Amino acid sequence: MQSSLIDIPCADGIMLMGHHWRSARPDALGIVVVNPATGVKANYYHPYARFLAAHGFDVITYDYRGIGLSRPERLARCGWDWRHWGERDAEAVLGVALASGLPVSVVGHSIGGILPGYAPSASGVRRMLTIGAQYAWWRDYPANSRQRMYLKWHVLMPVVTMITGYFPGRRWNWLEDLPDGVAYQWGLGGAELEARLAPTARADIHARFAAIGAPILAVGVTDDPFGTRAAISRAHAYYSGAVLTKVMLAPEDLAVQSIGHFDLFHARHASGFWLDTLLWLRDGINPWPNKVFV
Repeated sequence: MQSSLIDIPCADGIMLMGHHWRSARPDALGIVVVNPATGVKANYYHPYARFLAAHGFDVITYDYRGIGLSRPERLARCGWDWRHWGERDAEAVLGVALASGLPVSVVGHSIGGILPGYAPSASGVRRMLTIGAQYAWWRDYPANSRQRMYLKWHVLMPVVTMITGYFPGRRWNWLEDLPDGVAYQWGLGGAELEARLAPTARADIHARFAAIGAPILAVGVTDDPFGTRAAISRAHAYYSGAVLTKVMLAPEDLAVQSIGHFDLFHARHASGFWLDTLLWLRDGINPWPNKVFV
């Protein structure tokens, strides 16, 4: 399936770059917005977007401000954080999707599953699929890797960001370069998503999350060091107005040896996990009823 490059203007004047994948059907089943993980370029999700388009959906993939095709000439000390990605970037893309007149679904990987909660237009979404969605609070990491992950992401990353004005992740092969605000929010965040905001601002964000009434299927995998049961439950609790179903898959369920935080978007899952996601996106059916957890 072929895509076309699109400009996505945000309300604050920032222009994002994305791709629109047209459905193989003349009457598309709906339009799916794919929200990337932190520090992951949109082209990582292009194979899955092609798959969805071949199976009847229009799809929009895009880069957040500061990432990939949406990176400015100067990234240092721009101040952009996850809230900007949700309130402005995800909001702008949802506006484009809703304007199509098609039913809108969101597939969100990692932080991409949390960002719709910031976007006022997300109340118009029909259905959400989140994969490993959480906001990286260190106490939710697995006990056997918590110390190493804490030093890497919550000590070294913010210290380097303070020195350079952004996080040079690409140089160290730690994902893409990150805006300083994103690196600080990840590295210095707490048990509450927006703990550093004033109470009134936090209440406003909680109300936005609560306004999303779309059913959500939240998928985790047992060997994901970020998307643990505790992390997925903590993050999705903000969606208090949604009908939430949480499932935890194991690598053996998909006939593979390991999955981790990123593997489910690899093309080797096209004839398995990807096909299963169609049941949810198309029909609202949980493909893994025996894997539900509370």
